[in-house]
Amino acid sequence: MTILQLKYIIAIDEECSMRKAADRLYVSQPGLSSAVRDLENELGIQIFERVHNGVVTTAAGASFIAYARSAVEQFEKVEDKYLNSKNDKPTFSVSMQHYTIAVNAFIDTIKEIEHPEYQFSIRETQTSEVIEDVKTLKSEVGVIALSDFNKNTFKKIFADASLEFTELFTRNTYLYLSKHHPLADRETISLKELEDYPCMVFDQGDNTSFYYREEALATYDYKKVISTNERATSIELMLGLNGYAVGAAMLGDSLNTSEIKAIKLEEEENLTFGYITRKGAELSEMAQAFVEKLKVHS
Repeated sequence: MTILQLKYIIAIDEECSMRKAADRLYVSQPGLSSAVRDLENELGIQIFERVHNGVVTTAAGASFIAYARSAVEQFEKVEDKYLNSKNDKPTFSVSMQHYTIAVNAFIDTIKEIEHPEYQFSIRETQTSEVIEDVKTLKSEVGVIALSDFNKNTFKKIFADASLEFTELFTRNTYLYLSKHHPLADRETISLKELEDYPCMVFDQGDNTSFYYREEALATYDYKKVISTNERATSIELMLGLNGYAVGAAMLGDSLNTSEIKAIKLEEEENLTFGYITRKGAELSEMAQAFVEKLKVHS
């Protein structure tokens, strides 16, 4: 099995045609068919099924191609970093749960960059994807929060994925709600008093387990729950529906947070904030700068 063969099957899958893939790859159609046949024989699976107007990917083929895409992507990253001498742009990627601390640290890191060109990316996403991004080198650093409830579980998940978690700080539980909420004048609030209002949580996709929730008190029996996938939507819903969210009193100054306040929650559970990296990996200069900014914002 070679990287070239993997690139071939990816192109065929995208074009749904041997002829079109051959034209795109600048190879002969017989040569392409032979390469695919050799790979199928080596793997012992049928990747494509030939039909009258092209090819269709089999179920086994689709599963294999998903891994092939990841392998090719990582190979190209290695090529780009170590073999492409023309590319001297600094690069850095970070993945994070929905916390402004990472955004603010990212902003401060970029402000100090003196390079005329760079290629950076930041992904605000689900807990499992933060872990997968760092595991597969899609991101160099992942910013994540662990609760007292899921901390031990995730330590095992990190170990199994050859990841290291570095703790930054620990915060107790607060509520986020509108400054115009009927209970906004309280110094403390209990979850029991909020039963008539919807609780905002971040959607975790297929990982519906409480362990993957990034909010504290994940196992509490909330009567009304609304799942969202971004902070802006969550804030708008809190403002429009007198909803609330459980957090750690780290709102930042972005979006509509001027209309949101944090109030101490009577039920307590610690959230431990930190970042994950590949075990034993030496962080790039950009990653080191980002981590230092995280510490400042903690």
